[in-house]
Amino acid sequence: MTGTTRIPPAEITGFKGALIRRFAKRQLGQVPSSLGVMWNNQDVLMSMAGVGGKVKKWHTCDEQLKSFAHMAVAAQVGCSWCLDFNYFEAHNNDLDMDKAREVPRWRESDAFSPLERDVLAYAEAMTHTPPTVTDEMVAGLREQLGDAALVELSR
Repeated sequence: MTGTTRIPPAEITGFKGALIRRFAKRQLGQVPSSLGVMWNNQDVLMSMAGVGGKVKKWHTCDEQLKSFAHMAVAAQVGCSWCLDFNYFEAHNNDLDMDKAREVPRWRESDAFSPLERDVLAYAEAMTHTPPTVTDEMVAGLREQLGDAALVELSR
């Protein structure tokens, strides 16, 4: 993997650019290099930001469960950036950081509740190609979380 982008980043300019840089720095701690790449197509950038903002408003499923699921998937696929980003988000949302550190080794850890283990197993099963989610997994999570929260978790 290279340390540079394959599409050259555009210079982020203007009032809109200044707002986006400030927002990125506040949300991520710094302005990621990918922002300049996305600036090449501002329609895509703004649409992605809009979707991201709407997703953050979903609160039927517990934030900690969703965060742990995202981390488990990131660890499974080997995306260190994704794991770091979700860890950063967990920290900013005052989630249980001791548990967050344990997510990559959740099967060996005794830090997780039975529900959290079910969520982590489900997240990993959804990530397999082809998915290995079972009817039993879904039934258990429907009973524990409800349909609306399970849909949110599954997004």
